[in-house]
Amino acid sequence: MFTLLVIVIVSLLPLKALAQDPGDGSSFSASLLNIEAPVNETFRYQATLKNSSSQAQKYELRAEGPDGWRVAFKARGSQVTSLNVEPGKTENLTIEIRPAYGAEPSKYVLPVHAEADNERLSLELEAVVEGSYELELTTPTGRLSGEITEGEKAEILLQVKNTGSLALNEITFSSQNPPNWQATFSPSEIQQLDPGKSVDVIATLSVPDKTLAGDYVSKFTAKNASSTSTATYRMTVKTSMLSGWVGILVILLAIGFVFYLIRKFGRR
Repeated sequence: MFTLLVIVIVSLLPLKALAQDPGDGSSFSASLLNIEAPVNETFRYQATLKNSSSQAQKYELRAEGPDGWRVAFKARGSQVTSLNVEPGKTENLTIEIRPAYGAEPSKYVLPVHAEADNERLSLELEAVVEGSYELELTTPTGRLSGEITEGEKAEILLQVKNTGSLALNEITFSSQNPPNWQATFSPSEIQQLDPGKSVDVIATLSVPDKTLAGDYVSKFTAKNASSTSTATYRMTVKTSMLSGWVGILVILLAIGFVFYLIRKFGRR
């Protein structure tokens, strides 16, 4: 009796292994299950959905995640919430996960499901949040305006702050100015800025001669490979005293010349 029981169990084992073999059924898989990135970046997973049944299946796509996290599915160049897969066919899709703002550095597990009428396929994606890259460019006082005389230079004190939780490396500076204006920065580059730290930077702005009086806008930008910040600075240009006296002199000469012509030709 015992021998017969052993024979029956052994004969059933291959059948059980075959039924659990994922290669013989539909599958939902991803090339990478674990991705590590800053909290302000999008986690992108490349997944494959295989329909091994004998009929077409419409798979509803959904994901489970912490509050505030956003998950999007993209296939064939469009964002989708379901996917039709023909019998024996495979569809590729991208799963984009955006962490909630301020998510703490940690490993988060997000179950993702593809559900049809008669089957439920699942996989677990891991998003390892390592912190955030955040950069702010402003002035120590917060004031973003000033005055300058045409033909002169002005030194503008800027401040670069690392408001994220990760160090920022190789921060460079650039500017967008009115025509013929020039700006230089000192220092021209910051090699490393740790979280919570700030560095003062002097922007020297040169205004060309004969610039008309009025308000002008310059945009200063600090950036590195991970973050960018722009400060819009309004500069009021004034005419120099010498230019003003020259203008008055020209006007007086013109009036005197007209008066002379009237006196001379008015007698005839």
